[in-house]
Amino acid sequence: MALEARTLTLHGREIRLREYVPSTKDATGEQLVLLHGISGSSETWVPLLDHFERTGFGRHVLAPDLPGHGDSAAPRADYGLGAMASVVRDVLALTRNRHATIVGHSLGGGIAMQFAYQFPEMCARLVLVGSAGLGPQVTPVLRATALPGANATLTLAVNPVTVAIARGIAAAGRTLGGKLSPETRELTRHFASLADPGRRRAFLFIARSLIDLRGQRASAIDKLYLAREVPTLVVWGAHDPLIPVAHGREAAEVLPDSRLTVFENAKHFPHVADPARFGDELERFLTETAPARLSLDEVVEVLIRASEAAEAPENVPEKLSSGRHLRPA
Repeated sequence: MALEARTLTLHGREIRLREYVPSTKDATGEQLVLLHGISGSSETWVPLLDHFERTGFGRHVLAPDLPGHGDSAAPRADYGLGAMASVVRDVLALTRNRHATIVGHSLGGGIAMQFAYQFPEMCARLVLVGSAGLGPQVTPVLRATALPGANATLTLAVNPVTVAIARGIAAAGRTLGGKLSPETRELTRHFASLADPGRRRAFLFIARSLIDLRGQRASAIDKLYLAREVPTLVVWGAHDPLIPVAHGREAAEVLPDSRLTVFENAKHFPHVADPARFGDELERFLTETAPARLSLDEVVEVLIRASEAAEAPENVPEKLSSGRHLRPA
């Protein structure tokens, strides 16, 4: 078994991919895809991948750098959830996979849910980690990206000079015996990535497409009923300052057969704060659940039933169901 890194060419652009490949005799089940959050990269999953390597995890794992992130290309392009979900589909296709469990952290959780919505026949399970797209509340720092001048402010705050100064201060602190927590280091790495103009452009496009001054605009809560047949694990840090744990609790209520695990000593990166526990929770979930095998026809039936139920007389306002205020065509 081994950890590998390679570059895929997708529509003429590079996608960097970290990959965990178990030995043939250990390989079991469908593939696992790990999706990082906004301004992050597949590096966020390295502690988990190291845990998999130590414990002999038996599944093939793919961890791409999404477009505009990490070592993947950052073109002027569409970075919306739908486009990102299509990239995940294409990465699976290029690696000869058609069915996978999708694990998404933060923005990656929103992409995972969009993937399940767009490509239900390819989604075996969902794992949502501090996920975006489950309610309006979000940190004021991200809401501020909707303000005029956000690009100029970011350019002044995060550039090669300020990043070098910050790294120098951190190195001096380590020399004096100070130590940043794994989650703080991870958040700092995310922030430092915005010094690159292409990654900063992708960050602002994504943030502004999903967030305004009032919070997150996109919410999957009203569509989660479509995922009732997809085994779902929800993982959150109890002290998440970016996206509140209440979002995870609400998602678990909407999906009554889902599992909710809250890491009491974690913030926004529970998979970094305690990769061994996260890996164990994930492996238990995979072992104890059967992958979904949905067809497009089944999803269409669910949509039709939901639409018919919403249009039933008892759910239609009285003035409409009685025909008042309606004119003949």
